[in-house]
Amino acid sequence: MSESRRDFLARTAAGLVGAAAAGKVIGEQQPSPQPTPSTAAGTPPAFGTAPPVGPEIGVATISEAEKLVRIEFTPPEKEQIASNWRQSMAATMERRTGPRKVSFDTTLAPASRWDPLIPGVSPGPSKNRFVRSPGPVRPLPSKDEDIAYATVAEQSRWIESRALSSERLTKIYLARMDRLDPRLRAIITRTPDLALEQARRADAEIAAGRHRGPLHGIPFGVKDLLDTKGILTTYGAEPYRNRVPDANAVAVQRLYDAGAVLLAKLSLGALALNDIWFGGQTMNPWLPEEGSGGSSAGPGASTAAALVSFSIGSETGGSIVDPAMRCGLAGLRPTFGRVARTGAMTLCWSLDKLGPMTRGVEDTMLVLAAITGPDPGDLSSLPSHLDFDASGSVRGLRVGFIPGWMQEDPATEVDRAALETVRRLGMQTVEVSLPDWPYGSLNTVLFAEAAAAFEELTLSGGLNQLKAQVPDAWPNTFRQSRFLSAVDYVQADRLRRKVAIEMQRIFDKVDVMLVPSLRDEILTITNFTGHPALVVRAGFIGVTQARSDWAPDPKNPMPTFAKPRRVPHGVCLIGRMFDEGTIGTAGIALERAFGVAGERPPGF
Repeated sequence: MSESRRDFLARTAAGLVGAAAAGKVIGEQQPSPQPTPSTAAGTPPAFGTAPPVGPEIGVATISEAEKLVRIEFTPPEKEQIASNWRQSMAATMERRTGPRKVSFDTTLAPASRWDPLIPGVSPGPSKNRFVRSPGPVRPLPSKDEDIAYATVAEQSRWIESRALSSERLTKIYLARMDRLDPRLRAIITRTPDLALEQARRADAEIAAGRHRGPLHGIPFGVKDLLDTKGILTTYGAEPYRNRVPDANAVAVQRLYDAGAVLLAKLSLGALALNDIWFGGQTMNPWLPEEGSGGSSAGPGASTAAALVSFSIGSETGGSIVDPAMRCGLAGLRPTFGRVARTGAMTLCWSLDKLGPMTRGVEDTMLVLAAITGPDPGDLSSLPSHLDFDASGSVRGLRVGFIPGWMQEDPATEVDRAALETVRRLGMQTVEVSLPDWPYGSLNTVLFAEAAAAFEELTLSGGLNQLKAQVPDAWPNTFRQSRFLSAVDYVQADRLRRKVAIEMQRIFDKVDVMLVPSLRDEILTITNFTGHPALVVRAGFIGVTQARSDWAPDPKNPMPTFAKPRRVPHGVCLIGRMFDEGTIGTAGIALERAFGVAGERPPGF
């Protein structure tokens, strides 16, 4: 009897598995077998003819699965789907289920990548230009606390002129960490010996006339998802709490090259979600009854409480903007691709970004200038230039805003007053709009990529070690994401490009957008398109209940206050791709006009 195509393919597949088990390589020359008559010769492979694998399924399985992806098929369609699922679709999961399993190194990125530039759009400034503000108008303060709260722009001038030593500044911060961090839980690992060594080296170099630039001798901290050679890098998560990398992340190495001094690895919500890590919850120094916001929780709290001069955070969906707004900081989320992420934990290849969190807008630009640029280890990093003038004019700058957003939560009187300040400074406000689309559908990309990044941890049960096991934490989300549709992933990616085109339409009319910092739509949109964002402290509001990034839990309500508590509130500037210089110049002008950046959290 002649062999069927299914039998032929089954026999061939079995032979390939046997060859692999025997250590053979496909394509390796083998002794030629004697030809056997076959009706399959010259017959191409066909879908639905592979050997059956995986568990038996029926119409009931398909009916239940329909509920997960929210589609409906007719009974005959479901019957046909179930009848050959094991021959047509189940084998596509062999990479994970075996027998020929393939594991991935954590540094392996997907073949496709997000390009934030719409074809034909300028890639940003054509050359670098960086104009700092003039030197500090005040002498070195006598109190350590005043020195600690000074901006990087001021501290760098004092260090360069040798009015202040890096060693003294480093010791000021180390002492503040000892005294204040127990209330904040913002630090995972301190590096005092390294910091003092780097500080003394900086002082010696500056004394010898070898000044490296504005970050030379400036103490900083980094979110603990950036690798540091020989120093714990834990991702804030229990399964990685003993992880010690053997190389520095590119951003860390660039800061070292600039002469900066590493004080500490700062907390993040486990695997970069919210503000709970294996050491507890990181708290907001302005309102210690609430978390600092996530996932750059430690950078937010430690910078606001002056435990470091500046910090490096990361953002995938709001993780710089959120704690910067809540903790009263200047937080810069650079254009996607501007800062190489080599050596940083991957949550989402096409969304992750690294950026500075500081106490002043100019500081964000000083730090960005040191860490910007591509690296071969990050396939999404792009060459770019930074054109920034701290004293540049903002008169005539076109500032877009969406009127309805300014009248709805989460906008406040501070946001509306900021719009008036824009006009008072001579900038032109321009009403813009965005289509009423389901922007939350874009999160299909985030959830799928994040679940892929931590697939092994999910399937091995390692996620069970994480402290946060509530429905909106990563363990549950990663598990749920196994049921996302690949077709919907591609469609979400197409929606992403469609949204990017709409944003480009807006930036054909304006130079900058001013938006409420935590407006959900714009956080989602601009993280997926890759536009840069800058949070600027604009004023203060009163809150009668502590806020949280976590879904409400009726069993554990947030603290309430009979008398409103005063907390900082910031606005957000969105810029063109790779045009951080413009939002920086506008941000400095607004920061000076608002006049609130120098206020400090009580008790810190």
